[in-house]
Amino acid sequence: MTPNTPIPGTWETSQNILVVLAHPDDPEFFCGATLARWARAGHKIEYYLLTCGDKGFNDSTSPDMTPDKLCAIRHEEQGNAAKAIGAQAVHWLDRPDGYLVPDLELRREVVRIIRKMKPDILVTCDPQTLFATYGINHPDHRAAGQVVLDAVFPAAGNKEYFPELITEGYPPHMPKEVWCSLTMQPTVTLDVTDTWPIKVEALLHHKTQIGDVDKFKERMKSRHTEDSTDENPRYEEKFRIVKYG
Repeated sequence: MTPNTPIPGTWETSQNILVVLAHPDDPEFFCGATLARWARAGHKIEYYLLTCGDKGFNDSTSPDMTPDKLCAIRHEEQGNAAKAIGAQAVHWLDRPDGYLVPDLELRREVVRIIRKMKPDILVTCDPQTLFATYGINHPDHRAAGQVVLDAVFPAAGNKEYFPELITEGYPPHMPKEVWCSLTMQPTVTLDVTDTWPIKVEALLHHKTQIGDVDKFKERMKSRHTEDSTDENPRYEEKFRIVKYG
């Protein structure tokens, strides 16, 4: 990186940052420390979640839970987590959990979201990540990343795609950068040690998902880089970035 090259994730002016992912807790798990850093730098952050995670419970430990009950709970959990991160709003598409498909209908919806929200920076996840550290990557994660990238190019900035959205009042808009989290092919690695505690604090609001709190905190503490220790940890978040501006 030359001396005049901007550091990735730093901008001279306030940016409108939109996070489009599949489930509540995805923003915090995938890139919460980075989002917290951006919020504290004065950037505007909003979430748009495609499902409400209504199937994310265990029948054996939550026998009285239903998808509708969980959906309502996870809306509240995500709102509290977003506040901890510093995000200003959470929006929902509320598609059924586990059934996301990156088809033309969903692509139109995401193009509408992009044109309506007009982000400078768009954050999603890498659809090519089939395997993650915890096993098989959730198909909703892959579908969300795929449909967001398909919506960005070639559709969001081109008036010939979904012209009915122009009639609705949503003219073409193209983000300057797309940041793909949960990637095995990163182009940028950020040191987020200073905001890692905020990420953990935000994740603790997702009470239906984290299980035993003490064990969860230990797991998050152990995710430090290989060249650091529990006593002097360093944490990173990685992204694949596509620039259009």
